[in-house]
Amino acid sequence: MRLLFLLAGYLSVGLGLIGALLPILPTTPFLVLAAACFSRSSPRLHEWLLKQPTVGPSLEQWETHGVIRLRAKIFATAMVVLSLSYPLLFKDFSVLLKGGILLVVSLVLSYIWTRPSQICSEKEE
Repeated sequence: MRLLFLLAGYLSVGLGLIGALLPILPTTPFLVLAAACFSRSSPRLHEWLLKQPTVGPSLEQWETHGVIRLRAKIFATAMVVLSLSYPLLFKDFSVLLKGGILLVVSLVLSYIWTRPSQICSEKEE
């Protein structure tokens, strides 16, 4: 199992890097998956990923508190709307397919927007 998680982690990092270059492929979900896989297979690689200056803090906040920063939520929503508006409005797909796409997108965006945007500090009483 450890080897499968390690391979999945490497594959996810690779897809995340490709996603950083191609606007059609998301980066963050692959890096979250990589962190999860590395946490089960290689503490050293998991720590390396969390120490990356560009993605590490966001991954750590997600792992420890389930936080998706507001800027990331806005960016994700904008990219989904921009990438799906044209095909859904102007391409000749079946209404059922368009409805299915809208349902999935609505569920994904609902999940994103119901996560906390920042770490809530608890007051000690």
